[in-house]
Amino acid sequence: MSATRYRRFLKLCEEWPRDEAKKARDMGTFLRQKVASAFREGENTQISDPEKCDQIYESLARINGNYYRQRFPRVRDTSFTGVTVEECKLLLSGNVEKMDDEKKGLWKTLMERFSKPPEDVPEKEKAPEK
Repeated sequence: MSATRYRRFLKLCEEWPRDEAKKARDMGTFLRQKVASAFREGENTQISDPEKCDQIYESLARINGNYYRQRFPRVRDTSFTGVTVEECKLLLSGNVEKMDDEKKGLWKTLMERFSKPPEDVPEKEKAPEK
């Protein structure tokens, strides 16, 4: 029976898309690594909790099949900031430098604000060293 589970997970890994822009932070890559570590012996792997294994598979299959996206459709494909899907993907990929200067707007401001080191505390507010 574990052979069937192993084949189902392999099929899910083949269907799950990889996002090359995210490199090591991609869900498809992470899933493949987890399946490889969980099924070290391939089809001969003994599963300690088959019900939990089946539940994990069903959950991942629903996510991969866009079950929740179809069940709960969104009115718009933007967030509260008004940023488009493409801009979000670009931001999450880590390639912020590729964005045009005029499109950076809010994101550039936020990135600059949160990437700065904290300002130095004035001398009289510093705690005395012991």
